Amino acid sequence: MKKWEVIFAKQTGEPESLLLDAEHCPSEEDAARAIRSRLFPIMDQLDLNDFQGRSPSPTARWLKEQNGVTINDIHEVP
Repeated sequence: MKKWEVIFAKQTGEPESLLLDAEHCPSEEDAARAIRSRLFPIMDQLDLNDFQGRSPSPTARWLKEQNGVTINDIHEVP
């Protein structure tokens, strides 16, 4: 299993990072779900029906539009 670092910016613009374990590079949606789980643990259980099927990354879109969180980079940690 490889380690991947997801760099994202919160509402304040401050960069933060999150480490994920995965065999392949996580998609933006996978990274967004991990970020949502960390920042908004209660919201993690919500259904995003509004965006499901209309957006390729509904969780990433929800994080950006509702909370100002943007994913800047996903790269492997050596």
